[in-house]
Amino acid sequence: MLNHILKRLLLSVITILIILAVSYLLLRLAPGDPTRSSFLGENAETNSGLNAEKGISNKNRSIEEALHLDKPIYLGFLYWLESSFLYGDFGRSISVDKGKEVFTVIFDRIPVTLTLNLWAILITYAIAIPIGVFSAVTKRKKSDKLITFFLFFLYSLPVFWVTLLLQAFLCKGGLFPIFPLKGIFVNISDGMSTWSIVGNLAMHYVLPVICLSYAGFAGLSRYCKESMSDVINRDYIRTARAKGLSENQVIYKHALKNAMITLITLFAELIPGLIAGSIIVEYIFNIPGIGELSMLALSSRDIPVLMGLFMINSILTLLGILIADILYTLADPRINFNARIA
Repeated sequence: MLNHILKRLLLSVITILIILAVSYLLLRLAPGDPTRSSFLGENAETNSGLNAEKGISNKNRSIEEALHLDKPIYLGFLYWLESSFLYGDFGRSISVDKGKEVFTVIFDRIPVTLTLNLWAILITYAIAIPIGVFSAVTKRKKSDKLITFFLFFLYSLPVFWVTLLLQAFLCKGGLFPIFPLKGIFVNISDGMSTWSIVGNLAMHYVLPVICLSYAGFAGLSRYCKESMSDVINRDYIRTARAKGLSENQVIYKHALKNAMITLITLFAELIPGLIAGSIIVEYIFNIPGIGELSMLALSSRDIPVLMGLFMINSILTLLGILIADILYTLADPRINFNARIA
């Protein structure tokens, strides 16, 4: 297993380098000038005419040189790679948090996004797996067809539309003002108990987590259903029933355990999807996480921040795949990664 992890880590480094190279190429080829979006309008009130234009032009040139935008794309990428990988210097933000180190800008926001996504994953699995098991047991019945229709109806709803709809109905200023409209932080006042603070914080998380998790119910439950349907028809399941075990013991102790391999595989696929969904959800709910930072950096062409985000997202996705591999061996000790080529 250790050899497999080392091989996977080596392969991950190569994969990250390829992702970063393609990302940098697309950023350089994209229309727009990141230097003008960063400094246009600065000192516009104190300078005028040719002086202001000259000042902006000088700043544009200096930022181009700092980001190596005045060099060919391959050289610019190599310069960035050298500073980030060898020296750990990701540069400084040129627009989102102007002048602040990229590392600090990103890692100040990571805890919020990780919290949202971890809760979304837990809720997705906690709801989708029982639904999948129930659908496998009641296959081809009306209840199964009704559940399938409802889940795929949810899956077809766009995230941004659901987010805006929930805000209009359930947030402050809406028809049923139960949840906060935006933000994630609680204003702590004197006399507030710990449970009151936790409760207020949870109210900020409810709707964003729902928006991140509802679309995953359909896919995960269907995979669970198909995997369970295959397992419950095997000989050892019929043997377990013949021994007099209850149906719950047969389903949850024997069948579900062997059906978990497929569900573990999907764990790695959920992470990039949730990160992509976080961009919309965090931006609409004004949550200061990686998703909102991605949207702001994209709109202002903040290349240092974007490159840092691409690397962090790549690492999280590949880490999810590695965790899934480790969970394979926990779910089924017969799996031996040393016998396969990574």
